[in-house]
Amino acid sequence: MSGVGRIGFGVEDVMALRSQVLARSNALRDVRAASEANGALQGPGKAPGAGFADTLHNALKQVSAVQEHSSAMQVAYERGQVTDIAQVMLARQEAGVAFEATLQVRNKLLNAYQDIMRMGG
Repeated sequence: MSGVGRIGFGVEDVMALRSQVLARSNALRDVRAASEANGALQGPGKAPGAGFADTLHNALKQVSAVQEHSSAMQVAYERGQVTDIAQVMLARQEAGVAFEATLQVRNKLLNAYQDIMRMGG
């Protein structure tokens, strides 16, 4: 049925929006909890030179966690445990964006390394 002739939202529309907001909130809460756990593991006594490697490692762990969450959502949908396809597609899109961002960072780091190696000659 087309939404052109309707005025306002129905109960189903409001409930669908509510479930999307709750799913997004849960995903953000999971990412925040993972980020706080990584911060607690580092501790205050870390050497300053190890910051970049730790930051890169933690970022890769977060991307991996997002991809694992996406895979779990897809498997749950296939088994019928999750019925909201929007949640599954949102998780897949988040995983895709995280992976693409990781590739771009890798490409920039590789280009910077190659530029530094050319300077020495």
